[in-house]
Amino acid sequence: MTDLTDGVLRTLFHSEQGGHEQVVLCQDRASGLKAVIAIHSTALGPALGGTRFYPYASEEEAVADALNLARGMSYKNAMAGLDHGGGKAVIIGDPEQIKSEELLRAYGRFVASLGGRYVTACDVGTYVADMDVVARESRWTTGRSPENGGAGDSSVLTAFGVFQGMRASAQHVWGDPTLRGRKVGVAGVGKVGHYLVEHLLSDGAEVVITDVREESVRRITDKHPGVAVVADTEALIRTEGLDIYAPCALGGALNDESVAALTAKVVCGAANNQLAHPGVEKDLADRSILYAPDYVVNAGGVIQVADELHGFDFDRCKAKASEIFDTTLAIFARAKDDGIPPAAAADRIAEQRMAEAHRR
Repeated sequence: MTDLTDGVLRTLFHSEQGGHEQVVLCQDRASGLKAVIAIHSTALGPALGGTRFYPYASEEEAVADALNLARGMSYKNAMAGLDHGGGKAVIIGDPEQIKSEELLRAYGRFVASLGGRYVTACDVGTYVADMDVVARESRWTTGRSPENGGAGDSSVLTAFGVFQGMRASAQHVWGDPTLRGRKVGVAGVGKVGHYLVEHLLSDGAEVVITDVREESVRRITDKHPGVAVVADTEALIRTEGLDIYAPCALGGALNDESVAALTAKVVCGAANNQLAHPGVEKDLADRSILYAPDYVVNAGGVIQVADELHGFDFDRCKAKASEIFDTTLAIFARAKDDGIPPAAAADRIAEQRMAEAHRR
């Protein structure tokens, strides 16, 4: 435990990736709950971010993930124009094995104990039904079902926001905010990806997909036989004539090898943390590949769950998610003016908004 404590303290107090306001370790022996709640910033308002339920290899890995994800949420919420800071929670364990009503309610009590400094929602391993249970113990819970006063599945607006980011990217590269006639490769056609494919097809794009789950691919090809399928992501990024690559599955999709092999001129997708390590954004720029920062274009979901706190209105949320188009264009313009990659430009804009909030 000493190594874990030392690692957390080093990250929090002595690292550029630190600066978190609060980290809470939570345990309920009766239910088997072990969780970490990380609050990166409340400069813009209560921290908002999902709950990830995952069988981490170690407690150290779980804490590191919570810290990284919480920091990312600060930037995402700032760029989305929300009055929320960034936070994230992780529950350690295999949700297929240990998830229970008792555990989720115990977790809800820990969220409630923070008195509104952290607002939770769904993430990997947690779903709308889970948030309904958490909400029985904590009113600072979003992503609930419509039957329980919530907005339901946030994937719909996540996909819509990514589509707006793609339109902005097309405007920047080709001078026209349409995907008509463009070949778009979508890696991962699950919760968000299959909605994105619908937007692309409606706009006249040629779509190529891949997914590790055969049933996800079949759901699309049964409905749209004209959609092409390739074996895996390696094949997708090498597809001849690809205009846009959309990573919509796991993070780390953009690394030294994939960037070198990319045929697309634009990367714009729904996956979180697409850049495998610092420097990848420069590699993309050096190859004249336009990167639409992931936390900017995939913010439709967080826009939706934030609205739930004020009485959910889908049209209001969709209108705000539509602003991702203009936000993405503004990032590209800032990147050009400052002579930096779009990812760095987005960070600067988000940091400026948080800094100005601190001065108020």
